[in-house]
This record gives sequence, C-alpha cells and structure tokens, in this order.
Amino acid sequence: MKNVSVDNVDHVDRAVLPIGTDYASGQVLDWHRHRRAQFLYGATGVMVVDTPEGTWTVPPERAVLIPATARHRVRMLGVSTRSLYIEPDAVPWWPATCMVVDVPPLLRELLLAAVEFEADYSLSGREGCVVALLLHEIAARTPLPFHVAIPAAPDLAALCRAYLAAPDAGVTNAAWAARTAMSERAFTRRFRTETGESPAVWRTRARLLAAVPLLRTASVTEVSGHLGYASPAALTAAFTRAFGMPPSRFTTSHRDGGPGADRHA
Repeated sequence: MKNVSVDNVDHVDRAVLPIGTDYASGQVLDWHRHRRAQFLYGATGVMVVDTPEGTWTVPPERAVLIPATARHRVRMLGVSTRSLYIEPDAVPWWPATCMVVDVPPLLRELLLAAVEFEADYSLSGREGCVVALLLHEIAARTPLPFHVAIPAAPDLAALCRAYLAAPDAGVTNAAWAARTAMSERAFTRRFRTETGESPAVWRTRARLLAAVPLLRTASVTEVSGHLGYASPAALTAAFTRAFGMPPSRFTTSHRDGGPGADRHA
C-alpha cells in the first residue's frame, strides 16, 4: 500500500500492515500515537523522532522502532518511508522505548516488496512468507546510538529541547545552571540523575546528532563550521567516536557514489 493512512486500514485482520508514504521535505507529523507498534524506515532522507523521553535521529537508510501507543512526533527531511504497523501481540519482544537500527540489504528489499501488497494480502504463499521473514529480520536488529534522553523535569526538558533546536558550542554548565536558579554543582548532579549523562556530554551528543540532517545538503567542512568545531577533522573524530562511522557516510556525495564514497558500505 502506498500513501494510505494506517487509520483507514487498521481494522484489517492482518498482524502486519506494510505502508509506503512520501513526505514533503520539512513536513512534521505532530504529536500522535498508534495502536500498533511501528517499524519506520526512511528509504531516503532523515527523520527526527521525538517522544516525551527522548529524541532519536534516524539517518538515511536506517529505521526506528516505535512502541505501540507511544506518543511521538516526527520531522521528515526529504523522506520516503516504508512502514510496518504491527499488532503488539505479534511482537512481544518489541522494545519499550524507541530504537534506531541499521537496515541491511535483505531487510530493505523485503520492505520494498511488502509495501506493494494489498491490505488483505494472502497469509499463505509468498506474501505471508515475506511478512514472517520481516519480523525475524527486525528481531535480529541491535540499537544504534543516535539518540539523547530528555529529562522528565519540565525546566530541564525545556533547556534540552531549545538546545536541540539550535545547538551552540558556547553554552556552558554555568549558563544552564543560572537559567534554573541553581548552583552549577547542584544543576550538574540533578541533570545527571535525570539523563544518566553530564550536561556537557549530553550537549556534545546533541551537537553531533544535529550534524546528521545538515549533512544532507552541506559538506563536512560546512557542517563543522556551523556547529562550532575547530576543523572538519575535529568533527570527524568526535562523530566517529560517538557513532562508529565518519560523518562523510551521510553526505550526498557518498550516497550518490561520488568522490570519496565507499561503494562497499
């Protein structure tokens, strides 16, 4: 199925409903929830998924697992998706929070095939086998570290969401502490309790996540300057430490097979 609202087919007696959807660049799917769990794959572009608990950045050709009934918002940046909406009882192993995962070639091809099915596809033969194999492949995925936690406390959450919207290398713990009328030491302790990370470590990861959508249209050099890194090499080193791959993997030239692209990635 293509460009169909899940609400229009949610009643169909199938544990898995595959749907492909094309979105305008910059389109935001405001806060909502689905009765079913969702496997959301971005065949193109970058997605940013917010929940009250955190923010997940989904690079090109990756996917995010969204739990059933989880309240979330998605910002689409040049995205064409291939989604699976799955009855919770069919996936008791589904994670309790969102999770970004890699999508290897077999899983990608299965998704591309499945979105051509009708809502009431046959459970026997090829279509049923494709859907069954999809669930096996998704169950084998492991999480990628493309997320930051959002504190439950409203004042800390506001600081974090504002920083995600406009990362600034010049922000300090002292500045954040002043905005919450706390000492720097007390603020840092409270922030670590809420997120599991120090404010400085959290901001570093948030800045690196901000690089992912920027790399759609800008070079590593341009992105490093925009985010306040001393050099492209500094951004590359920090990005590779955090995510296990260099930022050049997400540039348009790499995906198009241009100069420097790793054709075997």
